[in-house]
Amino acid sequence: MSELITAGEPLILFIADEKGPLSSVRHYTRYMAGAEVNVSVGVSRLGHSVSFLTQIGEDPFGVYVKNFLNKESIGTQYVFSTPKYPTGFMLKGLSDIGDPETFYFRKGSAASKLTRAYVDQVDFSGAKILHLGGILAGLSESSYEATLALIEKAREYGLTITFDPNLRPVIWDSEEQMIKRTNEIACLCDVVIPNAKEGRILTGENEKEKVAAFYLSKGVHQVIINLVEEGSYTKKRTADGSFSETAAPKYEVKNLIDRVGAGDGFVSGILSGMLENLDDQATLMRGNAICSIQMQSLGDNDGLPTREELDAFMKSAVLEAAK
Repeated sequence: MSELITAGEPLILFIADEKGPLSSVRHYTRYMAGAEVNVSVGVSRLGHSVSFLTQIGEDPFGVYVKNFLNKESIGTQYVFSTPKYPTGFMLKGLSDIGDPETFYFRKGSAASKLTRAYVDQVDFSGAKILHLGGILAGLSESSYEATLALIEKAREYGLTITFDPNLRPVIWDSEEQMIKRTNEIACLCDVVIPNAKEGRILTGENEKEKVAAFYLSKGVHQVIINLVEEGSYTKKRTADGSFSETAAPKYEVKNLIDRVGAGDGFVSGILSGMLENLDDQATLMRGNAICSIQMQSLGDNDGLPTREELDAFMKSAVLEAAK
């Protein structure tokens, strides 16, 4: 059985080959995307076993998804397919300033039709972590119920449950529903991993310490916050009931190309650190390093490093900092 189980929506990503509004772009290059796909790739490339739960359409995009996951050594035994609904996809523009223009084609997608029945087919025995994101829960009522079912089953098997809010307002009926349900799910998990902006939206707090306190007071064991420009921070409840805090600085981004996927890279670093029982400082530093590496690549997961590439980057960055 895989060390890590995750679930989500794989998306075919078409990135514009030329600048300008998406409505005027004629040529695109195809990539693979989806928050949990990105996390799975990052963890797998660092040598850990991963299984992915989703549903794809019986279409060329679905074939591409499964082939991609197999190539990345991600378990596809829980990748179900259906002729009734399509595989989702998205468009992303090129931009020199700010976030690129994006447009999603995911309404009624195969992944949005996941139900509790699919969760019943997943074998959790021997797994260590269930990682979830907030996107799946927002796609439909049935995928929201599937998210809750995953948490229930992971609890039965004693897995650590991690959660990245991954706020996408466009997929929710309202911001109020997004906040309510995302926090509901977060408070059922052991480790919550928001970025600074998500923490402010979900808790109404501006300070990282107060964002962490919000979730810790509701039973979450650990909160890890990607502060992006300020590195990262974590606060957790220790065995004796007290709390410990750790912070780590960011790595320099020498050649910023695309911020999309960097947060997922950060999460993959955190999860791999947890699987290897690294201490909090080392885990945060790994997350920060992968976040920086991914920002220097165009695709959402193309820049995610192997173990050798990660070690070389971290070693080089330390040496540069010491000069």
